[in-house]
Amino acid sequence: MFRFAHPEAFVLLLFLIPLFYFEIKSKRRERSVAFSSLDLLANAGLEARIWKQYGTLALRTLVLVLIVFGIARPQTGRSESSIRTEGVDIVLVLDTSSSMQAEDFKPRNRLHVAKAVVKEFISKRTNDRIGLVVFSAQAISQCPLTLDYDVLRDLVDRVDFGILEDGTAIGVALATACNRLKDSAVKGRVVVLLTDGRNNMGMISPLTAAKVAKSLGIRVYTVGVGTTGVAPVPVRDPLFGRRTVPMEVQLDEETLKQIASATEGEYFRATDADELKRIYDRIDELEKTKIETKTYTSYTDKFAFFVVPALVLLVLELWLGEGLLRKFP
Repeated sequence: MFRFAHPEAFVLLLFLIPLFYFEIKSKRRERSVAFSSLDLLANAGLEARIWKQYGTLALRTLVLVLIVFGIARPQTGRSESSIRTEGVDIVLVLDTSSSMQAEDFKPRNRLHVAKAVVKEFISKRTNDRIGLVVFSAQAISQCPLTLDYDVLRDLVDRVDFGILEDGTAIGVALATACNRLKDSAVKGRVVVLLTDGRNNMGMISPLTAAKVAKSLGIRVYTVGVGTTGVAPVPVRDPLFGRRTVPMEVQLDEETLKQIASATEGEYFRATDADELKRIYDRIDELEKTKIETKTYTSYTDKFAFFVVPALVLLVLELWLGEGLLRKFP
């Protein structure tokens, strides 16, 4: 990087033009007075005299130009950047109760689609620690906060039905997620809770858990999944084998809205796979990692590259003025 610290100094160059002009005029005036007839100069060495006069003028002009460049302070700079990132700690909470087997989300059931969307969400993050909590009648921390996204995605793949007793303990699940985040030192702490039911298990109510989240400064995004009315759910019949039966949707949207509102989060409703993907994309946009870049530039003065040649030329002009360019009356 190159710059002039004081470019206004180049205004001084404007004075060199009239200086050069008046110097020429004065030289011509001297020549016009010195001789009454040009015939007398046939053998007087006129060309050598003119070269001496203009050579001195050229050296002085070049010296002044170099000095002006030196005054303008030419500098070269080196830029260095420092990047500070402020990540977000996120706990993803997944409902694994039997109702998540409903096949109203294509290509398979609700849990299968939710896992695919969650893995895509994880892949978009870069500097954030992410954890995983799964729940049915109880809640377990499937993965602590981590930056190892490959391991986390592998654990998401392993989430399945039957790991926990059936039921829907939303309050316990949210409290478990808050427990994972309570010791986090970052400002951005987020829970994304996905469920398709209403709280029917556990000793902690969803709204009590929401108050805990609020007291800890944790923002909660709640996602309700499932179609309205009834949804097809596969069951195993001892006589007829696997068959699909209609199941009534029991999503408690009001409670999910209250949880989100109490923690300054948002509630989203997804009735198909595409909508669920858009919701997680929206949450990804809302909880962006803060990246602050500061650039520092250090400059080194290079005026010596102009001033030193100017001094050399000045000495040369003075020396030549006493010799080759010396003026004689």
